[in-house]
Amino acid sequence: MNLMFCINQLISRAIRFYKFYFLLMNRIVKKLLFILHYKIQLMIQVLNRAFDILEFLADDPSQPKVLGEIANAVQLNHGTCANILKTMVDRQYIDQTGARKGYCLGVNAYRLTDNPSFQTTIQEVARDEMAALTRHLDESSLLAVLEAPNRRLIHRELCDQALQVQTADEKHVYDSASGRLLVAMLTDTELAKFITRYSLPTPELWAEATDRSSFMEQINRIRADECAFQESTRQVIGYGVPIRRFGNVVASLSVYLPLYRHDNAKATDVLVSLRQTAGIINRKLGII
Repeated sequence: MNLMFCINQLISRAIRFYKFYFLLMNRIVKKLLFILHYKIQLMIQVLNRAFDILEFLADDPSQPKVLGEIANAVQLNHGTCANILKTMVDRQYIDQTGARKGYCLGVNAYRLTDNPSFQTTIQEVARDEMAALTRHLDESSLLAVLEAPNRRLIHRELCDQALQVQTADEKHVYDSASGRLLVAMLTDTELAKFITRYSLPTPELWAEATDRSSFMEQINRIRADECAFQESTRQVIGYGVPIRRFGNVVASLSVYLPLYRHDNAKATDVLVSLRQTAGIINRKLGII
């Protein structure tokens, strides 16, 4: 009898425990679902606000807007608006013209729609300076943008030399100084995605960078020098430097010449002139 009583007591307690456990878990699940729903709604709100900001800036893309103006337009408090803007600046969908200054659409915002107007702006700003660079060096100069996995020319100035370097409008980024420069100037996150999608260079494209270690060594060297150099198997020398808008690399400026016209004096002149020309273009782009 006592044994049966103990068994019944244990069963009764077990039932009460499982009922309590079930109710507790039910409340926990409901609470978690409520939190999850709240966070999803919050994320949707942030996305909506980010699109509101992009649309506001796109209404007048040539005129940078200050934080207060943007916050008021999209009905956000300044702190929340500043946090959203910081993320979008980091992702290059928005450019900041300077510390505590205005904001405008960034290069990635234009890339989303394959909008040619941004490239046209760079081309128009760079044209006269590139013409002066080509006249000074008597070598052809090129302006290119990244369209993975290629670099694409958007403007070229040809020299008057009898023998000129001819290069394709589109070329794999690993197989040109301008392309290598553009890849090297990607952020670490963007670079990792690029490698995952397009792999490391083959020996035919970039013999000095065929494994991850040597590739990163080349990338870090280009980043440190802010210049890419290539001596191709076709006896062509190429130099490339970055073109920036509000600190973000938006294009590359490069000079190509035959190997027989390349010596130490020429190399120095090309590098100094390239960097000076890029600096002028960068300043002009920063004013727009």
